Amino acid sequence: MGLLGHHRRYDSHPIICHFVMQRYLCIHAHFYQPPRENPWLEAIELQDSAYPFHDWNQRITAECYAPNSASRILDAEGRIEKIVNNYSKISFNFGATLLDWMEKQRPDTYRAILEADAQSRERFCGHGSAIAQAYNHMILPLATRRDKQTQVIWGIRDFERHFGRRPEGMWLPETAVDTETLEVLAEQGILFTILAPRQANRVRSLSGRKWKDIRGARIDPSRAYLCRLPSGKSINLFFYDGPISQAVAFEGLLENGERFAEKLLSGFSEGRDWPQLMHIATDGESYGHHHAHGDMALAYALHHVESNNLAQITNYGEFLEKNPATHEIEIAEGSSWSCSHGLERWRSDCGCNTGRSGWRQAWRGPLRQSLDYLRDQLAGQYEEKAERLFRDPWAARDAYINLLLDRSPESIEKFFAEHALPGRHKVPVLPLKLLEMQRHLLLTYTSCGWFFDEISGLESTQVLQYAGRALQLAQEVFEPADLEERFLHLLAQALSNLPEQKNGAQVYESQVKPAAIDLRHVGAHAAIRYMFGAHERHSRVFSYEVQLGEHKTFESGAAQLALGELEVCSRVTLEHCRLAFGVAHFGDQRVHARVRQVQPGAKNEVARLAVEIGEPFRFGDLPEVIQALDAQFPEPTYTLQSLFRDEKRIIVKSILESTLRHSEESYREIFERNAPLMSFVSEVGVPQPEVFRVTASFVLNSQLREALSAPEPDVVTIMSLLDSARQAKVELNARTLEYSFRSGMGRMMQALEDGLPDPELSLPALQKLVAAIELMATLPFPINLWRMQNDYYRLLAETKNPSRMPSWLRNGAPEASRWREQFRLLGERLKVRVDDNAAPSSTLQAA
Repeated sequence: MGLLGHHRRYDSHPIICHFVMQRYLCIHAHFYQPPRENPWLEAIELQDSAYPFHDWNQRITAECYAPNSASRILDAEGRIEKIVNNYSKISFNFGATLLDWMEKQRPDTYRAILEADAQSRERFCGHGSAIAQAYNHMILPLATRRDKQTQVIWGIRDFERHFGRRPEGMWLPETAVDTETLEVLAEQGILFTILAPRQANRVRSLSGRKWKDIRGARIDPSRAYLCRLPSGKSINLFFYDGPISQAVAFEGLLENGERFAEKLLSGFSEGRDWPQLMHIATDGESYGHHHAHGDMALAYALHHVESNNLAQITNYGEFLEKNPATHEIEIAEGSSWSCSHGLERWRSDCGCNTGRSGWRQAWRGPLRQSLDYLRDQLAGQYEEKAERLFRDPWAARDAYINLLLDRSPESIEKFFAEHALPGRHKVPVLPLKLLEMQRHLLLTYTSCGWFFDEISGLESTQVLQYAGRALQLAQEVFEPADLEERFLHLLAQALSNLPEQKNGAQVYESQVKPAAIDLRHVGAHAAIRYMFGAHERHSRVFSYEVQLGEHKTFESGAAQLALGELEVCSRVTLEHCRLAFGVAHFGDQRVHARVRQVQPGAKNEVARLAVEIGEPFRFGDLPEVIQALDAQFPEPTYTLQSLFRDEKRIIVKSILESTLRHSEESYREIFERNAPLMSFVSEVGVPQPEVFRVTASFVLNSQLREALSAPEPDVVTIMSLLDSARQAKVELNARTLEYSFRSGMGRMMQALEDGLPDPELSLPALQKLVAAIELMATLPFPINLWRMQNDYYRLLAETKNPSRMPSWLRNGAPEASRWREQFRLLGERLKVRVDDNAAPSSTLQAA
């Protein structure tokens, strides 16, 4: 079929149609975050630097990943004209570990991404816009052939599990490439990848013989290129437009959607007489995290191009099918997009860094050498031991991704049925430990460990934690002589820029070893949680299952004692043990916990402990209690400091609760007793005494928080509190108050949706919501309406669709006109355009 035949909507304007069909536009976004999970817990712990969010994944999801799933196109008056899913119109990849996290922690955004890929298949002739990524962002040209293969296989399998189809393309971490990497991609059926313009060396026509030197980023990015490989296989390569991609990241293009569109269109050339592809590739985080409202610039640029027939939006798979490669390419071996020195950023002090003056990155080489040593030493030992367990040790490692994606008993059984030697999977702990060791060795090569400036930074420490977990598993399985000692000797050559950190070995000793845990530590954690109210028989402690057995509690005044048994099982390796525990809480923060393993067949442990420890506790003999705990539990002592970070915050907060409640009552009493005097002091212009100022700040912020989060906010009370705060010159805790009010409005919106089938429920819920929105205009801080606007936009579409609206609205019930008027008013306050007669604007106002 000819070009015109694919798009009949342009048949009445054949000249424009042909012009548009010669111009294809594709924007690729690489969405990725470094893995941040604690290797022992398989979960991201609290990261204070991401405040007010729990961690950086949550923060960047709120700033970028979620907004791109519901991006705003505004009209000329700043109202929301459309809410669009950007992912459905761009090419994109998500790092596998990031997408796995999102599935569990932000399922609404995760579903929107999957839905966008399904929509893109309809839009782009069956070609989905999502492409895969090598699993954990390893610099593949620096990896062994075996590791390259596992990374690609894991990336493909992870993609298939999420998107339900085979990927056509794969993103190479940092676009780092060599011929062997392309061979692995081609072996696994990958059709294309995306590279930077400086990664091309020579080009020639498929029908020609003469090569043309195009080093120095002189490649024409407007077509696909075929790379023939030594094996006889081939792969297609796209080289993105370098200058425009750079402008997106560093030249403020995302401040205005129309200017962004014009810059994209400038990449087309009248001098080309073939269907030309204008395409860019950038970090996806540019669209919202690095550049506020960048998602809106992206949405408007695509809207502007598409609505004005300036180019055809496409993705790489569709373009390749319609326009197969006509030229052959030769790549620059060992090159990347983020290091002008090739691959040196990940193995030497090449000069690429984030700009810390006077700092050097000579530590990069020793870090890589130490990890290479660890990998190579353990490869042979793995293979030797695994040959007695698996039909093919390395094929088993490649297939281990299936267990990473699904650790159910059925999945485990299927995995061992396919890969274990007969009779070798009855006790799977050993083979699972071997595979986990290999997984963590792969994770140590996550590129972020070398990208930044300092070996004691978060990213480098993270890869060292993976090394620590791999070493722990190796010691449990092999008991290797001096492996860790030799590893640390090599790591000591990685010199820190910070005198107190010294070198990589010191970083490992101070930041990695203290983080390592075992089943006893998990048991101690669970026992302390039990002391503070976690009494459920079965509980999940991150990647561990804990079963509470027989137990007893004792009280003596303010002190408490808990004795009992626990069974702890790792969901990852299936290793388990039976533990006895004793926890003494002497009030406030003083907690003394002990655990020890219970010998197989041992009985009446709790009864015996109750005699040995419980009796002196009943008589309040605390020194003897400690002595009895020491005698019964020769293991280390655990305290609140031993708890995992998130649980530590929760328990400390519970300890503080009664004290804070008492303090709050005291503050309120002082405030109420002295309010007239404080008002008089303000009126006469005398500075408030510090105690009055602190008291007023605490009480008024607390009362406002309660009032704003009430099911029906009392406008009079809130206005009075705000007036008191102004008079007392109190600084409001805007972040907390905004969250309280927004949460309350979210509950009201949910009540509106839940009550929609019944006008007697829906109309009052809508009126309350309108009243709350009216109140919002008087607050001295902005409210984030993103989610409410999304919900309203969806409800608006439903109320315009006869097949989806409630029957009482469709049939014109008496309440319908009042409901529609209130609903329209709500839309106006939310800045959502309800009518259909306005033109979009490229101005990036905050919706």
